[in-house]
Amino acid sequence: MVYAVVRAGGRQEKVEVGTIVTLDRIKADKNGNIELAAVLLVDGEKITSDAPSLAKITVTAEVLEDLRGPKIVIQKFKNKTGYKKRQGHRQELTRVKVTGIK
Repeated sequence: MVYAVVRAGGRQEKVEVGTIVTLDRIKADKNGNIELAAVLLVDGEKITSDAPSLAKITVTAEVLEDLRGPKIVIQKFKNKTGYKKRQGHRQELTRVKVTGIK
């Protein structure tokens, strides 16, 4: 069983070939593919975590769709001052499918 831990959007995700992952918005190349930086690689009993070896590892993924996350409502209120503020946010996301770990 081969899997990798990749860094994407300030977080780390455990991925295998065929895994579908939702990440922060990432620009793809003209073919719709991206490369993710590996932090850890597990190949059966062999674990690779040193930087020179991981620089040779490429984790490729295919962009399936760009989407937006759920709406988050931010409300601020201060008592007795008449201050209230309401703000909304929707995160820009990308859904990708891992196609290869080499």
